[in-house]
Amino acid sequence: MLSEKDRELIARKGISEEKLNEEFEQFKTGFPFLKLEAAASAGKGIYVPTDEECNSYIKTWQEYKAAGHRIVKFVPASGAASRMFKNMFAFLNGDHDEPQTDFEKEFFAGIKKFAFHKELCDKCKQNNGKSLKEMLEAGQYKAIVANMLNGEGLNYGQLPKGLLLFHSYPDGPRTPMEEHLVEAALYASSNGEAHVHFTVSHEHMGLFKKKVAEKVEKYEKEYGVKYDITFSEQKPSTDTVAVNPDNTPFRNDDGTLLFRPGGHGALIENLNEIDADVVFIKNIDNVVPDRLKADTVTYKQLIAGVLVSLQTKIFNYLRILDSGEYNHERLEEIIRFVQHDLCCRKPDIKDLEDADLVIYLRKKLNRPIRVCGMVKNVGEPGGGPFLTYNQDGTISLQILESSQIDQNNEEYVKMFKQGTHFNPVDLVCATKDYKGKAFNLPNYVDKKTGFISSKSKNGRELKALELPGLWNGAMSDWNTVFVEVPLSTFNPVKTVNDLLRDQHQ
Repeated sequence: MLSEKDRELIARKGISEEKLNEEFEQFKTGFPFLKLEAAASAGKGIYVPTDEECNSYIKTWQEYKAAGHRIVKFVPASGAASRMFKNMFAFLNGDHDEPQTDFEKEFFAGIKKFAFHKELCDKCKQNNGKSLKEMLEAGQYKAIVANMLNGEGLNYGQLPKGLLLFHSYPDGPRTPMEEHLVEAALYASSNGEAHVHFTVSHEHMGLFKKKVAEKVEKYEKEYGVKYDITFSEQKPSTDTVAVNPDNTPFRNDDGTLLFRPGGHGALIENLNEIDADVVFIKNIDNVVPDRLKADTVTYKQLIAGVLVSLQTKIFNYLRILDSGEYNHERLEEIIRFVQHDLCCRKPDIKDLEDADLVIYLRKKLNRPIRVCGMVKNVGEPGGGPFLTYNQDGTISLQILESSQIDQNNEEYVKMFKQGTHFNPVDLVCATKDYKGKAFNLPNYVDKKTGFISSKSKNGRELKALELPGLWNGAMSDWNTVFVEVPLSTFNPVKTVNDLLRDQHQ
């Protein structure tokens, strides 16, 4: 099936023939749906701390920071902004010259409120010899949008989200990337250092580095920190092969195999290379201006405090198990902790002898940990928190996407629709064991949680393989805890008009 050319291509990408054949097989067999026990809710898998507990956890985190640990803020930022402007591209390429849809009308009505308003006006003057106001009066709506999206203008249709101007300030507008630098200084710095890591696409790497070089000094002065800013790209070895609808390899016009990026699950490889005691993960577009940052900072510190408190207990129990100095009573205490605090249950645990029990408990304790903020469900598309069955028959907390749920199972669909909470991608992780050795994160991925999606290329249908998502199946075998955080900490920007919401003004 594979030609010499194919073998050369996969060797260049760092993909083994075995892995490629596995992927072809996955297309044929598909992925099993997950077996669900229940949607997680407050008191049932989602911890809702009291004000007193909040303060105590924040204090724990501040003490941890003061002790001088290495903390990294990890920001997936490879997304292009093209989806954000889907509606405006449709207007630019459509038959009508004036705004017709509600979206178009809202865009032009609020145009002065965008943080990129001044830059857009300058481009209009440069390219059309008129100010933005004059072009609006002349009804040159399409020309305005062209100045925003196209290369001769601001080129927003091709730029990454992280480099668009999102928020206005008296000293000039800020990009999401800058907002993440500010956040890092506010809750993720230690010993006067703030480590921030962005995962970016290859074509945008130069632009990100240039922007950092321009801005870093300003924020170092403003927040009294030294930044260590690093970048990485998705590895070519995480690309996945595409097939035709009949599962035969999809070939480009030149006969080569088509590979596609494997989705955000590929980033587990990037995360695996981060040397840190604690890693915060948050999407690039979920940022707010300074006037609204207080909640973000509070709750980031809260979930980090929960993480380091859990870690202290886990490490303590592992030391006891490894020393051999325990009795049955102590094992019972550890079982309660695994079941209650880590929400990990084994239905037949009572049948285990002490020696097997120790092996089981050690396996469940000695793995990476993540604490995830969860917000109340407001009907946003995306994943939610569930109690699900794992491959070893245990039940634990997972974040699921709708594609992982059997749509023919009425009970499961109902669980998904009636779920009380939503995943805003607000994670804090610990990826080292109690001896300070880093876990190899790919070992904790549930490979059976990828999914197959329908795409097309040059008008030809194809099937694509998405790797287990970063916060879904890629972290399936981690210790997971969900904590309720307020909706005010979740302000993603999915379309350009989202920037007109009060939270971004």
